[in-house]
Amino acid sequence: MTATTPRLKHEVKDLALAPLGRQRIEWAGREMPVLKQIRDRFEKEKPFAGLRLVACAHVTTETAHLAIALKAGGADAVLIASNPLSTQDDVAASLVADHEISVFAQKGEDSATYNRHVQIALDHRPNIIVDDGSDVVAELVQHRQHQIADLIGSTEETTTGIVRLRAMFKEGVLTFPAMNVNDADTKHFFDNRYGTGQSTLDGIIRATNILLAGKTVVVVGYGWCGKGTALRARGMGANVIVTEIDHIKAIEAVMDGFRVLPMAEAAPHGDIFITVTGNKHVVRGEHFDVMKDGAIVCNSGHFDLELDLKYLAANAKEIKDVRPFTQEYKLTNGKSVVVLGEGRLINLAAAEGHPSAVMDMSFANQALAVEYLVKNKGSLAAGLHSIPREVDEEIARLKLQAMGIFIDSLTADQIDYINSWTSGT
Repeated sequence: MTATTPRLKHEVKDLALAPLGRQRIEWAGREMPVLKQIRDRFEKEKPFAGLRLVACAHVTTETAHLAIALKAGGADAVLIASNPLSTQDDVAASLVADHEISVFAQKGEDSATYNRHVQIALDHRPNIIVDDGSDVVAELVQHRQHQIADLIGSTEETTTGIVRLRAMFKEGVLTFPAMNVNDADTKHFFDNRYGTGQSTLDGIIRATNILLAGKTVVVVGYGWCGKGTALRARGMGANVIVTEIDHIKAIEAVMDGFRVLPMAEAAPHGDIFITVTGNKHVVRGEHFDVMKDGAIVCNSGHFDLELDLKYLAANAKEIKDVRPFTQEYKLTNGKSVVVLGEGRLINLAAAEGHPSAVMDMSFANQALAVEYLVKNKGSLAAGLHSIPREVDEEIARLKLQAMGIFIDSLTADQIDYINSWTSGT
């Protein structure tokens, strides 16, 4: 920033961290060629000129590239953290100092600070909301309905957020279009499966330095995040048990070679428990009570409610920090339970989140979803909208191209043959 640049409103830990953040952002960019191409086009076309945008996301090196791309497109952007433990403070500092983006995020911020940042974001009177968990949208529809008139629409990239948006629509309070980024093939097939799978185990290992080989890992939930987590845990030599409430997903887990048990039966066997459901209290008191002494529990779903931490606290005679992001609860029954990352997203609390290569596709979807909302302003009905198939396929094409991989195309004869199926000839 030059001496003549007006001071930006921001709340980050320390602007002196900006040089390290800049270096790390540049490193992540090596693995994000698709978003770079989109950013270069945005910079020329300025599709968001004159628009106010709020992004609530994990403030990481990868998110930095999304924020930079949206600003390059002309957006007047404010970025806040979507999780108290996911912010990378050096990245937040660099976005303020090097890119003049207003950032309100600090690693370890308390709930009061987080809620204040949500209010600051909405004070920006956004035309577009890029959400992660739908907290900003929920606050808007609950307490700031007068601002909905300013809104073109929102985008959401988490399973938890999509569930909340569907509930809002059913209740009649989602009165604007929202783009379902999470269900794009180039998002959930890769981000949820490969990104969550790798980064979750990365966070567990960084927090504990344990050997996974030979351990019994209980994966709670077999959605795309659960599939990736179970696959990666098995790949590192763990014995994996899956718990589920969905019969079809349970069969899939069995067919994938995993043991499937009810949580009550899995609890005494597990060495490590990983929740990836997005629901509340999937590991509860009756489960903690029968776990092995020293069992490790963590969450890689969105919110910190998946583990009933209030029960643990109420039944602990001592709670102590044993390593960074690692707390041991010594229970009144004589056993201990180890909680990682305060029950928050372990892949971001103790590690760096998803690898850049997979977030390249996820954030390409976010960027193009914002553009789609703007291009179709006034013509989209209220409710959830899928990413257009052609956008999904273009992201995949660009990613393969960047990887130096090319695929076949149908010949004219093959196209005629396929068309004959529908024409009846």
